[in-house]
Amino acid sequence: MARAGQGAPPMTARIASLALTAASTLAACAVFTCAACAFATLAHADDATPADPDRAPSTMESDVHLFTIQKDGSIEEHDDTILRANTTSGVDDIAQRYVWFNKDIEQVELLAAETFDRNGIAHPVGPEAIRDVQEPRSAGAPSFEDGVLRTVIFPAVEPGARVHLAFRKTRTKPLQAGTFAYLVEPTRDPVELQRLIFDLPEDVPLYADARGYTAVPPVTVNGRTRYEFDYRHGPYAPLEAGAVGYANWGDRLMVSTVPDFASFAARYRGPAADATIDDPAIARLAQSLTANLADPRAKAQALYDWMRLNIRYVALFLGETAAIPHKATDILRNRYGDCKDHVALYGALLAAVGIRSEAVLLNLGPYYSLPDVPGYGASAINHAIIWIPELSLFADTTAGGTAFGYLPPGVMDRPVLLVGEGVLSRTPATQPRERSARLQIDVDESGSANYAYRVEDAGFTAEVERNTFRRATRQRTQQIAANRLLLTGLHGTAQLRTDDVAATVGPFATSMQGSVAHFVWQDGTTAVPALTSLSGGMGSQVQTWLAEPARTQPWACIGAEFDETLEMTLPRFVRVTDLPADTAVQDRFLTFSSRYSFDPATRMLQVSRHLRAAFGHQMCSADEFAGMKDDLVRIERDLDAELVVKAAKVK
Repeated sequence: MARAGQGAPPMTARIASLALTAASTLAACAVFTCAACAFATLAHADDATPADPDRAPSTMESDVHLFTIQKDGSIEEHDDTILRANTTSGVDDIAQRYVWFNKDIEQVELLAAETFDRNGIAHPVGPEAIRDVQEPRSAGAPSFEDGVLRTVIFPAVEPGARVHLAFRKTRTKPLQAGTFAYLVEPTRDPVELQRLIFDLPEDVPLYADARGYTAVPPVTVNGRTRYEFDYRHGPYAPLEAGAVGYANWGDRLMVSTVPDFASFAARYRGPAADATIDDPAIARLAQSLTANLADPRAKAQALYDWMRLNIRYVALFLGETAAIPHKATDILRNRYGDCKDHVALYGALLAAVGIRSEAVLLNLGPYYSLPDVPGYGASAINHAIIWIPELSLFADTTAGGTAFGYLPPGVMDRPVLLVGEGVLSRTPATQPRERSARLQIDVDESGSANYAYRVEDAGFTAEVERNTFRRATRQRTQQIAANRLLLTGLHGTAQLRTDDVAATVGPFATSMQGSVAHFVWQDGTTAVPALTSLSGGMGSQVQTWLAEPARTQPWACIGAEFDETLEMTLPRFVRVTDLPADTAVQDRFLTFSSRYSFDPATRMLQVSRHLRAAFGHQMCSADEFAGMKDDLVRIERDLDAELVVKAAKVK
């Protein structure tokens, strides 16, 4: 098994078939029934040492899952888990557990719920500490009230205590008829033993992408098949700041009864067919929104803008609930839907004006690859967007702050499954992102400064910024202004104005004005920051890239182009003693330049900076970081440069 951070080649193969006798089934179930007796041995075997700062907060001592799957896709799942709190923060990790289920097609029965203290004494969970709550991401939408969290709150949890939870979950109706898939990704707490057992009919093969999980040699008897995977892992290296999802390079297991992505697309495509897409109400809406437009792109954009601004997004991941969109007419009437519903209604509106589209399945998250076998999950397929072949572009109407023609970063540079064609493709790796800033500072003879600041975003961030203010109250807008000044390290007043937030395309600008007291001291020496922007500019971006002094894990690198200038008028009572030197940096990914000039006659300091980062992808390697780190540090040093002035007597 590969160590965290190094990865291992994925093992993807059809696992040899095997069968499971009634006796072996009972033996597997015995793992669950005797779990509690293990506490007698474990009670004093590994007492917690809260004072050890390097100790993992909690440990998974045992985690056994047995899935009994029928041909129609119905499932009975037995889970039995023992977790140990090693530290006080580990108590918070394990003291409350959740069992997610779909109340329309699943039932959950708790078999055991108890805490074993450090002396091995059992403290059962009482009925008052077990409750069902609606999945909060359903946002009160009636069409999505099937998601439920069974919450179990354990008593007497302290460092050294163990919690034991065992339950049976029965699914009578599959999310997709005749299929089964399951994804497990480590929680990154140490694992002493995790065992996943899949019991299927002999003629239903199971396909797997296993990385770090060990497949036990299978056994076949009496028409049933047992597949088993074991997993153990010591302490994990911490995730580095800005690192992409662990499953990009670490351990994971994906199993599925669907052999390939073409078959998976076909299984999604059939049930997703909707007879209501030709409904007159949908056609009338599409025609009214595009009445004065002739160009297909303009029509698609008008419908896109209407969707993202009028159909509320219910942020449940694809595969958590039934993988069949609601009817387009119902989505239109309710004015809300999840990602697959957005695809269904937007596709119907496009069809009404003669534009063909197809659904696209992908991962929404920090994952830039999919498992080699298809299925739903946090690091697998969990989101749907749309592909418009005529325009050669992808569109995600769930992203309210993304303009037409762009994609949110969470779906950029990702492998995607085109449902209509049943083939894998990929979303664009890059898209325009530009930011220009102009900062003027006038320091008066008291040392206080008045400033005026204008920043313009172009490319995909323009609509992100515009949407922030579109949805902000006046009070919230001024809070944003105050925060941007404070995060720059300045204390003062700020008033903010914006371009028209009703627009949906094109660049977007904000302007700030205010004052900062004691910007230059009237006596002694002052180091004046040579700012070319407030927070959010190239300084913030470079700090994000340099969040780690060294990297061992892949990290997210989104390119951009910044152009920033400063004009600062200094008071007569100071003289400039040190002026920063110009800087130029160029390497494979980065181009940077800065220029400083001071005119003693006008007391004007001028600074200009330009940064272009072009990575060509969104996931950079640790080696790529090492190759550019020295240049990033040189750029950061320039961005932190200060003008040194000294108070002098004025003649």
